[in-house]
Amino acid sequence: MAGQIYKKMAFSLTYQKSIIPVSNEITDIVLSYVKQKTNGRPLEMAVDVGCGTGRYTLPLAPHFKKVLGLDISESQISVAKHVALANNVSYMVAAAENLPLKDASVDLVHAGLATHWFTIDTFVKEAVRVLKMGGCFATHAFVPIFELEYKHLSHDLNGVMKEVWDIFAKHLNNSVNEMFCQYQNVYEAIPLKDKEHITDILLKSPVFLPDVIGFLEIFYMYQDFKEKDAKKAEQFLKQTEERLREILGEEADSACMNMYMKHYCVLAYKQ
Repeated sequence: MAGQIYKKMAFSLTYQKSIIPVSNEITDIVLSYVKQKTNGRPLEMAVDVGCGTGRYTLPLAPHFKKVLGLDISESQISVAKHVALANNVSYMVAAAENLPLKDASVDLVHAGLATHWFTIDTFVKEAVRVLKMGGCFATHAFVPIFELEYKHLSHDLNGVMKEVWDIFAKHLNNSVNEMFCQYQNVYEAIPLKDKEHITDILLKSPVFLPDVIGFLEIFYMYQDFKEKDAKKAEQFLKQTEERLREILGEEADSACMNMYMKHYCVLAYKQ
């Protein structure tokens, strides 16, 4: 099963270290939507489903009295608890398809970079069940492909990246396909009338070469490649780094590149 990789502690630690930083732009979209729909009323409870190591759980903390992070992976929850910095945040091991919450008890059901791993119809029904009247649902992720920009070298850098994506494409599964479709199926599964689907949000992140290689390493497609042929996968990643380093030349260790990725959000309001 694809999601099994997230249950390994070694991977969870690597994931926490190498995943791209939280997108403030996406967080702002979610929080602005919640504030608009709730007319500024006090917000009691948010649940972050598929919270992983808590990357998006903590940014919710200042806006709610309590935030609960849920994930099926004990190792991800363990790492999340270790890095937790907010007194009003707690974590629990639980499945997205069986939320351990009472009916109409939550102001926000949130899932960042996670919903593609869930049984979508079941998760959406659970989310609607636990939402209060006047509560919000928000899920978001990014298309699992990126482009690099650096001075006059962008074309050559992305020539290497195209070959990476061609190899990764051999290891796609249905979960990753949901990401490429920008959660269209998630949007359609939501039974609420008041909903929005925001696509093609192109965001830029500053990255150095180790960031790029570390990010590629935690892609599920690479992990699947590695599981099937560890030696070949590791050699491929090493060669990719060497080729990017050769293009960057003397600036390889100091070059701050721009990484562009498409993000998207699905938002809904329970009236």
